[in-house]
Amino acid sequence: MSDAAPLLRVTDLVKAFPSLIALDSVSLEVRPGEIVAVLGHNGSGKSTLVKVLAGAYTSDGGTVELAEGTDLHFIHQDLALVGELSAVENLALVKRTGAAGAAPVNRTAERQRTRELIARFGPVFDVDVPVGTLTPAQRAVVAISRALDGWAHPANVIVLDESTESLHRSEVDVLFDAVRRLAAEGAGVIFVSHRLDEVLSLAHRIVVLRDGRKVADEAVAGVDHQRLVELITGSAAAAVAGSHTGVRREGEVPVLSVRGLRGGTVEHLDLRLQPGEVVGVAGVLGSGREAVPSLLYGAAEAAADEFSVAGAEHPRRSPASSLRRGVAFVPGDRARLGAVRDMNARENVTLPQLRTLTGPAGAISSRAEKAEVSTLMSEYGVRPALPEQRFSLFSGGNQQKVVMARALRDDPVVLLLDEPTQGVDIGAKAAIYEAIERAAAAGTAVLVSSSDAKELLRLCDRVIVMRDGRGVVELSGSDLTEHRLVSEGYGLA
Repeated sequence: MSDAAPLLRVTDLVKAFPSLIALDSVSLEVRPGEIVAVLGHNGSGKSTLVKVLAGAYTSDGGTVELAEGTDLHFIHQDLALVGELSAVENLALVKRTGAAGAAPVNRTAERQRTRELIARFGPVFDVDVPVGTLTPAQRAVVAISRALDGWAHPANVIVLDESTESLHRSEVDVLFDAVRRLAAEGAGVIFVSHRLDEVLSLAHRIVVLRDGRKVADEAVAGVDHQRLVELITGSAAAAVAGSHTGVRREGEVPVLSVRGLRGGTVEHLDLRLQPGEVVGVAGVLGSGREAVPSLLYGAAEAAADEFSVAGAEHPRRSPASSLRRGVAFVPGDRARLGAVRDMNARENVTLPQLRTLTGPAGAISSRAEKAEVSTLMSEYGVRPALPEQRFSLFSGGNQQKVVMARALRDDPVVLLLDEPTQGVDIGAKAAIYEAIERAAAAGTAVLVSSSDAKELLRLCDRVIVMRDGRGVVELSGSDLTEHRLVSEGYGLA
């Protein structure tokens, strides 16, 4: 395997965005029969690398070379299957592109071809039922079968991008058996994952990215869990703890108290927020971390054994009722969930609460509204500070500042943040951090769900680490280090 010519050679690949170099001269090779794992923490460049290879992004430098006759095939985290269609129909979708008047579809041949592809990876299941009714492992086999359909020879490269995220252990084994068979037949495999146990059990070689650069390219045989964590974080176990001191007000009634929160990917979480403290929620993708703010806010359906805000029970939650109780929420997807893109900044800031701007007859005072929003935009550093500019025309960082201004406009008792600085430049990030700390200093309890360990260290008094839908450990003081956050998130502490 080591002497064979590479199927894929990536040389000095560069991809730059405004204020960010996502890939900085990254090089890697994949040979026939080789499974190469690509690892890295959030923002390391893994996703950008996959998107460049897939053609979704155009590189700004470097080369991607494939051996003659070799093709790239991708299986993404969501598998990109149509749940209402059968396995046969999902495989046929990518082939039925002929013009009107082409030969009729041979459904018998398509069904037989689908069964043959699936049989390569284990027992054949029903290929005529909607794939949405299949198990996650069976859907993964359908996705692999579709990726393999039409291969003229086995020496191609297949990229699995977090494809085990929704699978249970036994189902992961089925997928890995399929991947090993592909490699044994001469395919090259790129396996992008954050699950270190899976990487060590499957891969022949690991490539680690950090801050857009390749920091390691090593045989798995010489690497253990501890070494992987150090490569991913760039630090050993003695990493320096976070410097945030916080304004936790012990003895006061918690402004948010939750016991047994469950919903979506969250199975159980207990949480208490005191006035003025910043509490983080950490965990790898799929741990449940990303669902916590929306569950607490009522934007997603949730249950809890106990749930109170400012000492008052809050059994039936919705965004409207949460707003009335002084709970504000900034979602991670600002473009889709955080704003109305075709409205201007003024309308987006005041939309949730217009009562303070209406007169006795119910009419909105446009003069008062413009004055208030202008002040808020200046306070939060929105540039240009134009209340009438359409939201979609602001940069990503300024859009996030507008959304933050709206959330903090009425001095909430609780502020729920999901990835508050995702996709913003360093200047906007600093302004958002300042706004969060200012709110905490004024007495707002802040919850930050973030995949960025450095962000959590920068902001939080304590951090709850989630794994498999549950809060498994709380870190604070000298225990709150990047190394501990990553280790606990991966279950390696």
